[in-house]
Amino acid sequence: MTQQHPITPPPELVQQWWDDFNGAFYEFEAITATVFQAGADQELEACCEWLSVPCPSYGRELRNARRPKPSSLKEQALETLKYPKAFWSEAEVDTIRLALEQLND
Repeated sequence: MTQQHPITPPPELVQQWWDDFNGAFYEFEAITATVFQAGADQELEACCEWLSVPCPSYGRELRNARRPKPSSLKEQALETLKYPKAFWSEAEVDTIRLALEQLND
């Protein structure tokens, strides 16, 4: 899978299911993760609907907290710059470099 959903089955449970089915499904991990995601999304929507009755913003805030959007390259670079350079990891330096490379001259 290329993206990790915030709610995925634990690897141990996936392995147990795989063993129970003797590896019968092709791409079994992707199938089980999709099922978990669908169930979790349905539960989130039900919670948001319930919370939106007394105050409409509660549902929006819950959705944003439980399904956060990934930070942009710019946001990641700016967050890194909040800390002294001595604490930057190589990955953080690469993030800043990539963000700067996207700027127009």
